[in-house]
Amino acid sequence: MTHELALAACLAMTAAPVLADDITVFAAASLIDALDGVAAAWTQETGNTAVVTYAGSSALARQIQQGAPADIFISASVDWMDAVDSSGDMRQGTRRDLLTNTLVLIAHGDAQPVAIDATLDLTAMLDGGRLSMAMVDSVPAGIYGKAALTHLGLWDTVAPMVAQSDNVRSALTFVARGEAPLGIVYATDAAAQNDVTIVGRFPADSHDPILYPAAITAQSDNDQAQAFLDYLSSDAARAIWTRFGFAMPE
Repeated sequence: MTHELALAACLAMTAAPVLADDITVFAAASLIDALDGVAAAWTQETGNTAVVTYAGSSALARQIQQGAPADIFISASVDWMDAVDSSGDMRQGTRRDLLTNTLVLIAHGDAQPVAIDATLDLTAMLDGGRLSMAMVDSVPAGIYGKAALTHLGLWDTVAPMVAQSDNVRSALTFVARGEAPLGIVYATDAAAQNDVTIVGRFPADSHDPILYPAAITAQSDNDQAQAFLDYLSSDAARAIWTRFGFAMPE
């Protein structure tokens, strides 16, 4: 699937048409439940509306660079925010690190915990099935997952068994449906799905820190953009982020 088609599919997830006074937000797919809650709280508090499009950070970054009408970009990857910055598509002085997350191994249904280290035998655990991951060369959750497996010396063995998805929520869904026995996703994704079990957490030093930077786009002329960006770090928003399992950067 092309990035354009992937974004078009994600646009179908948007709940309402964009009106002139709406804030248009492009956000990483892993934020969908929590950010929906923050956006609803923003609307209740201010009367303004944030319309959010969710997809992989790579697809969203490229769409912003191609002129897609976003006011705010929230990435699950520092690198993809850097790319938007380098291309001149981010308003200078607005970038901030918003959230952090952790990376986990999940299984379909009930499963016993395992130690996530160099002794982990993913081949035996998969038993001929697939390891569901986001795209390992472009989507942040997949990049972090590949880095963690490489750090532990497991990647070369398991790479032929990996099934890649356009975003981390799709990777989660494959495991939840039983189409893949195991997957690598964020802890917050796993917490949002009843049909999966976290069987282990990847060591923090096995991959780069998982940060969610946010910024206003250079093209935005919405006078509410700064207010919404600030609201993302407000006490009200923090309570929602925390409830969904996110943490704040130190």
